[in-house]
Amino acid sequence: MTVLARSLTGSLAALLAAATLGAAPPGDAAPEAAHEPAAHERPLPVISPTPQHMSRVSADVRLGGRVDVVVGKDTDAAARRLLLKTLRAHGIRDIDVSTRADRHAALTVLLGPAARADIAAALRGTDVPDHAEGYALRVAGHRSRPATVTLGGTDATGQYYAVQTLRGLISKGRIAGASVSDHPAMPLRGSIEGFYGSPWTNEERLDQMDFLGEVKSNTYVYAPKDDPYHREKWRDPYPADKLDELGALVKRATANHVRFTFAVSPGNSICYSDPADVKALTAKLQSLHDLGVRSFSVPLDDISYTKWNCAGDEKKFGAPGREPAAEAQVGLLNEVQRDFIATHEGTNPLQMVPTEYGDLTDTAYKQRLRATLYKNIEVMWTGTEVVPSEITNDQAAKAAELFGRKVFVWDNYPVNDFDKTAGRLLLAPYDKREAGLSDHLSGVVSNPMNQEAASKLAVFTIADFAWNDRGYDVTRSARQSALHLAGGDPRTADAVQIFVDLNHLAPGSTPTPWQPQAPVLSARLTAFWKAYDSDPEAALKQLRPTVDGIARAPQVIRSGVPDKLFLHDADRWLDATALWGSAMRHGLATLTAVQDGDSARAAKERAAMDRDAVAAGKITSDPAETRPQGTVKIGDPFIGDFLAKVRAQQDAATEG
Repeated sequence: MTVLARSLTGSLAALLAAATLGAAPPGDAAPEAAHEPAAHERPLPVISPTPQHMSRVSADVRLGGRVDVVVGKDTDAAARRLLLKTLRAHGIRDIDVSTRADRHAALTVLLGPAARADIAAALRGTDVPDHAEGYALRVAGHRSRPATVTLGGTDATGQYYAVQTLRGLISKGRIAGASVSDHPAMPLRGSIEGFYGSPWTNEERLDQMDFLGEVKSNTYVYAPKDDPYHREKWRDPYPADKLDELGALVKRATANHVRFTFAVSPGNSICYSDPADVKALTAKLQSLHDLGVRSFSVPLDDISYTKWNCAGDEKKFGAPGREPAAEAQVGLLNEVQRDFIATHEGTNPLQMVPTEYGDLTDTAYKQRLRATLYKNIEVMWTGTEVVPSEITNDQAAKAAELFGRKVFVWDNYPVNDFDKTAGRLLLAPYDKREAGLSDHLSGVVSNPMNQEAASKLAVFTIADFAWNDRGYDVTRSARQSALHLAGGDPRTADAVQIFVDLNHLAPGSTPTPWQPQAPVLSARLTAFWKAYDSDPEAALKQLRPTVDGIARAPQVIRSGVPDKLFLHDADRWLDATALWGSAMRHGLATLTAVQDGDSARAAKERAAMDRDAVAAGKITSDPAETRPQGTVKIGDPFIGDFLAKVRAQQDAATEG
């Protein structure tokens, strides 16, 4: 989808807010599990995505010694694997898995359907949600009998999400004594690889499947514009090696309870009236179904409906135009839903992207779609523009009215495949989407950047919103995202948030970006120059920690972030940040020398500042990864303006 955008103001506090990560690195486990006395006042960890309901009902439970895990025939295999992996990661080696607790262990974990008799009994006092993918979790510490952790799902995915939440409740050998009743507000949540430019590698896609599972997102849509077999060669079958790659992705997605959604986009060349083309389309879908795919999409975006691709379509549907295009598209989509999707048991309803995907204007095209497109087909919508400055409840309600169903939002953020994003990473947290959208939307998927791992900072916050839009807090979510990337280390997360601030801008179709650049740094530089006029020494002292933080952030990130794919994606931006930070340090040293009347030292520091600035300005984005090329942008224009003012101060002192 071609990406344009509009302006909006981001949250300043979202970048530097402090929070505690729910999951911390494993510490030494206690020798035995025991009830921790008098801890009901201890705050619960912050869990992301934000649960619908969470409260403390027990003191924390110590991990250590033996753990009994009680499963049943309906226990989800992926949830079971994740639970055992989690316990082992926190130092538990003696784990007994059986269908009945023997009560010899100090801690018993029950995992399975919430309706299972032992789980239902243990969950008394914790509501079990009546929602798909919902779960209930209860941690019960006891003085006189073994502690119990109960994980009950309304379905298999709910079980898996219960274990993901348990991971966040464990810190330093303890499980927080929480009761959680939780479910997603939106049925569909995740990412769509729908950008132009270099598609993700297979390694990156596998990484995305794991990440989506961690943040309780259930959807990945495979729709890379530059995969020829997705668009130009849509009729052609995938080569065997590519099918093997896709099959591995499907398996990894399934292991993380992610729906691998295969999209094929025939609109540039399909002849709607030709049965052979319809047969070619369903054959392509069948080849992916054979790999285990159970979700499919037929996007019809970024095509023309002012011409037909074959004479037969004009003969059947008339002269090209909005209503004839809709008639042809609906005929194709309904046939795929009726004769392919509905005849393949367990396959989810078809998804589509209309040609008119980014507005709220009622047209003959939309009228035909809402009147004749099967109601169970999901319709994707990007908002009031291709990249909207906001999505409100009124807008979403109007879109639902226009398309005759709740719409599925394809949100073009943090995608960076258009000219104004050249040289940029877009890292700001999700904002300006109104609480209550879950009443009008069937879901939200993010269209990420060409850089898969760097996209996680923003996609994490989008997943948080889609899970619980009414509980979403941009400041908290931004901090949680940074902590997630930092592996739970607060110092590394601080550096990540500095880096996010320097890469905060999200450009759009108007002169004003919809997310502002460097809101924290720009405010501090404005305050600095105001203070410098009256008390230069105090102003320099106050700004120095900010500049030092920028200069140190790249090394802190490189040594503290465990995600190697992120470090690869961000490499050139980290290099540029280090140079710009060094230039600012020399700038402060130049001003200090000016205040001291040391013109020689001021000239030397200015020269060093300029060398670093010139070197930073020569770093460009990677042509092998990003379609629009450009000089890497960091904290612009504020860092450049700061250095220019330093030069002016030094020049004035020299002339004086």
